[in-house]
Amino acid sequence: MALLQIQEPGGKQAKPLHRRAVGIDLGTTNSLVAASFGPGVETLPDSADQHLLPSVVHYAKGKPPLVGVEAKALLVDDPLNTIASVKRLLGKSLSELKAKQDYLPFEFDEARADGAPAILTEAGSKDVVQISADILGALVERAESSLKGTLEGAVITVPAYFNDAQRQQTKDAAQLAGLKVLRLLNEPTAAAVAYGLDSNDQGNVVVFDLGGGTFDVSLLSLKNGVFEVLATGGDTSLGGDDIDHAIAEWIAAQLQESAGVAVPSIARLRQLANAAKHELSDKNQTTIVIDEWSALLDESALRELTADMIRRTVTSCRRVLRDAGLSAADIDNIVMVGGSTRMPLVRDAVAEFFGKTPLTDIDADKVVAIGAGIQADVLIGNKSPDSFLLLDVNPLSLGIETMGELVEKIIPRNTTIPVAKAQEFTTFKDGQTVMSLHVVQGERELVSDCRSLARFELRDIPAMVAGAAKIRVSFQVDADGLLSVSAQELSTGKKAEIQVKPSYGLEFSVIEEMLQDSQSHAKLDMEARSIKEAQLEATQLLDAIANALLVDGNLLSREEADSLSESIKALEITMTTGSSVQIHAATEELNKASSEFAAKRMDLHIANALRGESIDAVEK
Repeated sequence: MALLQIQEPGGKQAKPLHRRAVGIDLGTTNSLVAASFGPGVETLPDSADQHLLPSVVHYAKGKPPLVGVEAKALLVDDPLNTIASVKRLLGKSLSELKAKQDYLPFEFDEARADGAPAILTEAGSKDVVQISADILGALVERAESSLKGTLEGAVITVPAYFNDAQRQQTKDAAQLAGLKVLRLLNEPTAAAVAYGLDSNDQGNVVVFDLGGGTFDVSLLSLKNGVFEVLATGGDTSLGGDDIDHAIAEWIAAQLQESAGVAVPSIARLRQLANAAKHELSDKNQTTIVIDEWSALLDESALRELTADMIRRTVTSCRRVLRDAGLSAADIDNIVMVGGSTRMPLVRDAVAEFFGKTPLTDIDADKVVAIGAGIQADVLIGNKSPDSFLLLDVNPLSLGIETMGELVEKIIPRNTTIPVAKAQEFTTFKDGQTVMSLHVVQGERELVSDCRSLARFELRDIPAMVAGAAKIRVSFQVDADGLLSVSAQELSTGKKAEIQVKPSYGLEFSVIEEMLQDSQSHAKLDMEARSIKEAQLEATQLLDAIANALLVDGNLLSREEADSLSESIKALEITMTTGSSVQIHAATEELNKASSEFAAKRMDLHIANALRGESIDAVEK
């Protein structure tokens, strides 16, 4: 938060200090850094006036790492020491990376004591955090040169689908590069912010992101100043590289039809293909020249070559709309992100599907970095509260109590607010028509070890068998820390909600104590949770068998009934004295002991259902 500026009455007001903060788009193919300049936010160029920094690092023995254009030039000649697309490796285990070694030209370091995935280079073992930090370091150097001073903070963008491990490694890389992370901002949200869509009262925004290596499409809903991701989709194996490959194959095919003309290396073909693709973004046709040979590639031929890829992007858009329960007519804006969206055929396909022209005013390569730069300027305190909303984070997790007095966390600690998240739950007992919801705050696994915030009930749930009802519980925290919790039964639309003012103003010592307790009791908490979950599973089985015995107990002989009763008693005793493993084992034994009873019940009910029916009617 910015400090208040205090002055003597009647004194001359000092000019406010502009603090140095940047937005960074740490991309798979290229990375950028943006900062406030004059009236707006701009991406910062290097000494050669290049704004894009290729996300490529080359390592050589006894030399500092090369990052960017110089490193990219060594991809073909020195692939074992030149690492590209490291973003795809974040959050992955060594076993996961080794499973893909056919696609990765690297040699992995299996001797590291910590077991972290790392690549062997001439300069030593380099893990993904170090490689990412070297890219960030180059951007920091560029920013500090442009801004004439040390950076005080940065907003770094990440894909919306990044998990906790990937986000944490991104933050670790920033720390290693000497950066203070103000916030990790989802890339779709950053793109929407760049276009000023966060200032609208409400609306549905699609962010169509077709980059060099991957395709992502996200559907955001803006309500009351909160962006909620309604649905995401895409294709991790679809991007500009695949379009280059299709053009390269076309060039090779044309060359093979020309007698006496040698086909160059795949690296050279892809280089020519990439240049042709870029030229066709501005022209209707381009000429590809290799020595004395040349060929004409026009836009219609390119559309034919990429038809399947474009169809896949539209299919993903259709799936995202379906998942969100919306139609194309419900979309207010489409934001184009990624260099490949410059292609007219991509923009045309998107415009045709959604029935409206997408936003393309901001350079598609720069839009995410600019959005991050705008947020960085706000969070560092350069923009007044009247112009921008300063965001905060919730220091402790928010969740609800589930059966067995367990806590299901819905908004984790350190989530930036405003935020909205939802999760689906169901009923525990047959015919359950009321659900009691208990909102809690804390990091422990059991409700008794967390703070109680509020309780409310959802009534008039249709009577169904246990597990059939779908209850969507939504948490929304606004910028003032006001928590709204709602529960809705999806088939009828019945809804209940409550607003509560969580104690985000807890004393630091109290928060610290709660965090320390969660860490020191982590092992015991997980053991307690495992036992509770095993007890719940056992209870459900016991209830089901008890109900079945009430209805069809006469199907069992005395010996069968006694045997089943012994198994039931054994499970009941184990539930009170045993470990989670022992409870699971006893539950499985009861399952086996009751299987014959279940088979007899099924035969009886099938026979009753078919009584009086002819064979012809059954076959129909």
